[in-house]
Amino acid sequence: MFRKTKCHSFSPLNLQPVPPMRHMTPQQLAEYLPKADPAPLLLDVREPWEFQICHLDGALLLPMRNIPAACGQLDAQREIIVICHHGIRSRSVASYLEREGFGNVVNLSGGVAAWARDVDPQMPVY
Repeated sequence: MFRKTKCHSFSPLNLQPVPPMRHMTPQQLAEYLPKADPAPLLLDVREPWEFQICHLDGALLLPMRNIPAACGQLDAQREIIVICHHGIRSRSVASYLEREGFGNVVNLSGGVAAWARDVDPQMPVY
């Protein structure tokens, strides 16, 4: 059964362009990090057990479930690279952060699995 909702009226005057979410491949991130000044926040949104297996050096662990409660502690002006296992959870978190007013958010495409495959073959995988 569908619930009836009232739709707001459409007005082209109220539309503001929303830029598409930024993405980086692991190779792009590996090339970017040594040059980045200031360094971006590497925000790993996986679970603690996943983070213990493997993570990017310098990454901050903040599981996806904790993002709404903790996003007020993040700097909305700082560039944030969001990381997960395959890039799905990080894309969701990046989208959430953008809706919350964070203007410099990047999703790591393919997550740590792609990083291990394409950048650091010595990284443990799961």
